[in-house]
Amino acid sequence: MMNGSAPLSKDVKEFCQIVFGATMLEGYGLTETGAVISCSTDEIPPGDHIGIPLGNVQICLEDVPEMNYTSHDSPCPRGEILMKGDNLFVGYYKQPELTKEALDADGWLHTGDIGCWNLDGTLRIIDRKKNIFKLSQGEYAFVHGDSLKNYLVGIIVPDSEVVAKWAKDRDLKASFEELCASDSPAGAELKADITREMERLATEYKLFGFERVKKFHVHSEQFTPENDFATPTFKLKRPLIVKHFSPELEGMYTE
Repeated sequence: MMNGSAPLSKDVKEFCQIVFGATMLEGYGLTETGAVISCSTDEIPPGDHIGIPLGNVQICLEDVPEMNYTSHDSPCPRGEILMKGDNLFVGYYKQPELTKEALDADGWLHTGDIGCWNLDGTLRIIDRKKNIFKLSQGEYAFVHGDSLKNYLVGIIVPDSEVVAKWAKDRDLKASFEELCASDSPAGAELKADITREMERLATEYKLFGFERVKKFHVHSEQFTPENDFATPTFKLKRPLIVKHFSPELEGMYTE
């Protein structure tokens, strides 16, 4: 049996193998690659990986310094998954600019997925390259998804000037930190307003349910080089943010 499209948890894999009496393989691929480019085999122990590249496929990892992922990471190299092979598409129909973004001059497809070479030679997906967007009223939203969960969560960092005006319009006497604390009445009101705006934008852009952030945590401190959440060019260090906010992120999945 083979699974694709989305990862299976270890428990589900074991359950399927026991119930159906068959080996459960896991593959990885994209529409642009004609489906599978990497797959586990019955000779590779099951685990947190998507197997090894197929025989007609080349896969390499490109450094993503703004996210602290490099091919020199020890013990396991990390970076954006790039692939090349006979099964690769030639481009998007009548969309040359989009094609140029996906395919570089050397013919490598940039998948946008962050991968890691395990010590046994298998490939593991650990992240996505783009995981941040900015809302119309100045808030930054750091979006996080667990592949084994069915919804997205996030960290919202409001713009202090926008929040100050928002509070003044409502005659709320509270500091910025108090407004960002969801356990205060003013903080709960701010979070409710942000929720409404996110729902409005999701409806406006016709996002599917799985594309919407279902829960989020409001944080008062900006992501900056000083607190090591961003690079000198203000690109987010996603792994460090995930590690720092792991209690909040995990909590939003267990509430």
